[in-house]
This record gives sequence, C-alpha cells and structure tokens, in this order.
Amino acid sequence: MESSSHGYMSDKDKYLTRLRRIEGQARGVHRMIDEDTYCIDILTQISAMTSALENVALALLDDHLKHCVADAAATGGDTAEEKIREASAAIQRLVKS
Repeated sequence: MESSSHGYMSDKDKYLTRLRRIEGQARGVHRMIDEDTYCIDILTQISAMTSALENVALALLDDHLKHCVADAAATGGDTAEEKIREASAAIQRLVKS
C-alpha cells in the first residue's frame, strides 16, 4: 500500500457516513437477535447490510480504478502492471463474496 493520496480521499466523509450507517445496521441486527425477532426480519436486515457493504466496496473499487490504476497506467512500467494485478485480485475477492 502506498502512503500517497488514495482515490477515495475526495469522498472520505461520504464513505465514513455510509460505514457509520452500516455499523448502525449491525447493531440493529444484534438487537433484533437479542430481542428474539422473527428470523425473516433479521435476514432482511442482514441482506440490506450486505448490499450496503457491497456498494461501498464497488465505489472504492471504482475510485481505485479511476485514480490509482489510471495514474499508474499513465506512468507505465512495473507499477502499472502491479496496480492492474491488485485491481484484478480485488475484483476476484468481491466476486467470490
């Protein structure tokens, strides 16, 4: 990982807000289980939380491609190949999840 500016930095507050909302959803699921809520209602909340996390992941991937990969591709060489490999591996992990 690089210590330079990352592609998501311009939207950092937006990402943090979305992640706080997901944290709240996770606490809500915890509370639902603690309160013996109906299984299907809990699963509905988990599905919403999963979708929210996937949307954050896809937005981060998009920022990475537009910023880190595009910059490396413009520079060329080994750095470009490394960034493309990283992006491909990240896509593979997202598809598997």
